Amino acid sequence: MLDTLDATTVRTWCRLALTALGQAREEIDALNVYPVPDGDTGTNLYLTVESAAEAVERCFADQADPGLSTAMTAGARGALIGAQGNSGVILAQWLRGLAEVLALGGEPADLRKGLLRAAESAYQAVAEPVEGTLLTVAAAAARAASQGAGGLAEAADTAYRAAREALLRTPSQLAVLAEAGVVDAGGRGLVAILGTLSDAVTGQTPMGPVAQRREFDRPVRPADCEGHERPPGPGHPAFEVIYLLDAPDQALPTLRAELAGLGDSLVVGGGDGLWNVHVHVDDAGAAVEAGVRAGRPYQIRITHFAEAAARAGENDRRITADRTVLSVVTGAGLAELCEQAGAHVLHADPDRPPASAELVTAVRRCAAHEVILLLNDPELRAAAGAAADQLRQDGVRIAVLPTRSPVQGLAALAVHEPARRFDEDVVAMTSAAGATRYAELAVAEGESWTMAGVCQAGDVLGLIDGDVVLIGADPVAVGEELLGRMLAAGGELVTLVLGAGASAGLADRLVAHARRQRPEVDTVVYDGRQQSATLLIGVE
Repeated sequence: MLDTLDATTVRTWCRLALTALGQAREEIDALNVYPVPDGDTGTNLYLTVESAAEAVERCFADQADPGLSTAMTAGARGALIGAQGNSGVILAQWLRGLAEVLALGGEPADLRKGLLRAAESAYQAVAEPVEGTLLTVAAAAARAASQGAGGLAEAADTAYRAAREALLRTPSQLAVLAEAGVVDAGGRGLVAILGTLSDAVTGQTPMGPVAQRREFDRPVRPADCEGHERPPGPGHPAFEVIYLLDAPDQALPTLRAELAGLGDSLVVGGGDGLWNVHVHVDDAGAAVEAGVRAGRPYQIRITHFAEAAARAGENDRRITADRTVLSVVTGAGLAELCEQAGAHVLHADPDRPPASAELVTAVRRCAAHEVILLLNDPELRAAAGAAADQLRQDGVRIAVLPTRSPVQGLAALAVHEPARRFDEDVVAMTSAAGATRYAELAVAEGESWTMAGVCQAGDVLGLIDGDVVLIGADPVAVGEELLGRMLAAGGELVTLVLGAGASAGLADRLVAHARRQRPEVDTVVYDGRQQSATLLIGVE
């Protein structure tokens, strides 16, 4: 366990937090009944943390060890710039307060002080703080941590446990939560973030026992709110207005006063001349004009709540032939295969999966009303879900096929038929992908524990459905054993996709092995040139 926080731990925390929010995003969206029941709190928190994580990653791209101060400051600024919605701006301000203290040191006492400062900053950002929300959960976590003793692990775990208990009390503090039978959505997100902080400090992985403990006992939630947005009820302002603002500190009191007079749910986070402004109003133009008087507003986003909800419902009913498939791939050969099958391609960096903003941009470039998105990587599900929510607000009808391997994506493309109704096409492609079992050969980058035992750097790993099942030294031997196990369960077609690091003759040896074991099975070989895996195997 760590004695002091460092930049690497911050990086790990951001990654774990993003994964946790991605897994809980839809659940948190369904809990969202306050301040406006628009079902997007989970998505907003995910996008905010995604922006923070990307900023931290850029620090490490610039230098091997940027230092705790640089990493925390960058993460907080990234969150501020990318903050989405009421909860996102509050979270960004919470991170800013934490960074202000941790920039001076990473001792256990600094973490405890940082959590206090974070809660204080979050309260200051909100024009009219309400108990039973993310603010209450943050304050409870900070108080518990500050009154405790021990090292970093104790401080982080105490904060997490206190946040979890505070979350369970939120329905008793806010009537709208009690009426809906849910806990606060923003507070639920903060519990996930604090849980992963503890995991990062203790060195646990998402598959470890501590992470499993983070799985929050899902509270009761109203059946009518699950899986779709709900428009705000009577009395709520019509518009949500968000923008970044370059303005001097002295301009903020006047701006806050003007915006408070125009609407509610006012949150202004930031400092040092850069601010993120969020407010719900009936006169969106007046809210922007107030920003112009204070400084320079930009990245202005205006959402009409009722229109967004109606548009989402209409998208679900739209049938059109203007359809395309977008496939996310990492190898030049795979990209060519997908393009030959009629798909658009997003070339992904093998070392950095595309963020939701990149997916949104790629879909928009397709210029289609209906888009079927093939992920080909299980790590992209959360980012794709957030991107899909944004695109639906733009009028795009999008279906995300959570293909876990490029061979599943190729199988789905093989049955794609634009002339079919959209839903029928999605079902057919999903069925084809689901019927394709997948495996791969990869080379271990370092010593690691796997389900097949401990591997060393340079070992050849055989994976089936994402789990390591074989460890060896010879790619051909491991490949033959892997293919044998796959064919033992049956199949009619074997697809082999060679990676950039595949040795000469690997494909020929495996094709011959398949013919010896199952002569009735057809085998096709493609040059995928992917960097991530020496070989991909699909069995249909």
